[in-house]
Amino acid sequence: MTIRVVVADDQLLVRTGLTMILNAQPGIEVVGEATDGHEAVAVARELRPDVCLFDIRMPGIDGVEATRQLAGPGVENPLAIVIITTFDLDEYIHGALKAGARGFLLKDAGPELLVQAIHAAAKGDALISPDITRRLLTTLAGLERASPPTQPIEPLTEREEEVLLTVARGCTNAEIADELHITLSTVKTHVGALMNKLGARNRVEVAMWAYETRRVKG
Repeated sequence: MTIRVVVADDQLLVRTGLTMILNAQPGIEVVGEATDGHEAVAVARELRPDVCLFDIRMPGIDGVEATRQLAGPGVENPLAIVIITTFDLDEYIHGALKAGARGFLLKDAGPELLVQAIHAAAKGDALISPDITRRLLTTLAGLERASPPTQPIEPLTEREEEVLLTVARGCTNAEIADELHITLSTVKTHVGALMNKLGARNRVEVAMWAYETRRVKG
């Protein structure tokens, strides 16, 4: 199946470049483009793509608010959003992930990682650039919070705790399976259990919870 993508960025050169990279990949097609946040939301709602690739800073409404409107808490049939930005510690990143973004990439991440993020989001997975995962999430965990981290509805098992730490490092399911010597289907089962117990919508939120609860430290 072809992954249908909407690209939103107010810079024509960037938008064109992203579109060319994605359209050159087998199984990926850019079906719509937008130049600002309002247009991004409108185009995404009209076309219902498999994945939206949004710049975090756009005119009108930014990528955070666009993500919240399309994938935030309470949104029926949320879309998969991948955020792309120039700044690896942009002040909006925390809000974007909390708003439901499934991935976060730097604009200089390269075509390979961009394509991986699109495929991951389309499968209901999530990806944050490996080179900044620890730095980003450690920073987020250090932010002052108005309330303590959510407690799991059931205690995590020993194996779930192990899987949690690998997710927090940004490992893929295949990497987790290799490291823990378990099958890919078992990894998916454990990740699903973690999401259910933590009330997380994706593995990015699972990773954030691991840092917020100080299970992983920078």
